[in-house]
Amino acid sequence: MSKLVFTSNDAFTVGIELELGIVDGQSMALSSSVQQMLNAAPADLASRIKPELMQCCIEINTEICSTIGQAEVDLRRKLLAVQSLSDDLGLRLWWGSTHPFSHWAEQQVTQNERYLNLVDLLQEMARRLVTNGLHVHVGVESGDKAVMICDRIMQYLPVLLALSTSSPYWEGRDTGLASHRSKIMEGLPTAGLPPLMRNWSEYVWLVNHMVDTGFINTIREIWWDVRPHHNFGTVEVRVCDMPGNLEDALTISAMIQCLVKQLSDEIDHGAYQHDCHPMMVRQNKWRACRFGSDAKLVNSYTYEVETVSTVLARLIERLMAPAIELGCEQYLLRAQEIADRPTWADRQRLILKETGDPTEIVRRLTEQSRLPVPATADSPATG
Repeated sequence: MSKLVFTSNDAFTVGIELELGIVDGQSMALSSSVQQMLNAAPADLASRIKPELMQCCIEINTEICSTIGQAEVDLRRKLLAVQSLSDDLGLRLWWGSTHPFSHWAEQQVTQNERYLNLVDLLQEMARRLVTNGLHVHVGVESGDKAVMICDRIMQYLPVLLALSTSSPYWEGRDTGLASHRSKIMEGLPTAGLPPLMRNWSEYVWLVNHMVDTGFINTIREIWWDVRPHHNFGTVEVRVCDMPGNLEDALTISAMIQCLVKQLSDEIDHGAYQHDCHPMMVRQNKWRACRFGSDAKLVNSYTYEVETVSTVLARLIERLMAPAIELGCEQYLLRAQEIADRPTWADRQRLILKETGDPTEIVRRLTEQSRLPVPATADSPATG
């Protein structure tokens, strides 16, 4: 039995992982072209852009950042470089969690030992994972603290999912959901909401048990909606769909950073943990998955049903003090705007209703999500 050691990180530092789809610039269909992009990447970018299980996805990671503002600078630089690579190859980057019309069975698995073992173990459940998500790491000082925060943050996961929903379509069909990705992920044996755990020792025992009994190959096959990450010394929130642009991804990341700090401070102050029943979290997650920001969520204190906008307004007020401390209040305030406008799932449906053409969903949204190339001293003046 192995002893997992939690590598402590500086508290409340943040790391962001973006999983973006790769689509052909003409057909707008998914393209298994990640290796061409990696081959063309400059050396200084190579360690922070990675393949995923499917070759139609590219992962872009920040360095460890002290603030969301620092993460934005980091991501903009890397995204501009990846955008340039995709332009050169006649490709586009898709900021959505499922593709509107490409079929999962036509996508190619990345040929490395870990992914091939995963497909061998999970079979079709792995091959269906043609999905993209936003993963946010926030540093904490100990394994016990990470486990306690994972437990306490669960009641807020449905709000984060509701704000990010971007996967209404699957293989050309409207699933009727705002986040079909979340249901695909829940098909995995170690995904969805995590079990309640009391401390780091219980987490280590659980992981070792799953490995020793052959249930998983490695700890990397735990895909809970939130999990401790022992190597990075973080709480990693994985519940979100991939929002449709960088600004929304940064806003949701700021919310997660503030939540981790707020919960950490409450633990330090000895605050009693609110007893939110796991079934209530599961119910609210389903409502967020089904309706996005139009969901009605059950308040775990009053048991009344409230809109996402109402829940979020109260949460922003609660998180404003840690946001000011972390220097991300301008990002946090944008969350209300996200809740009060159509979700990215809604926007996809509106484009299809207007045009009747699913390729237009991809064409328009890939154009809208492009980062503008900053002007340089050599650029011609405009006026």
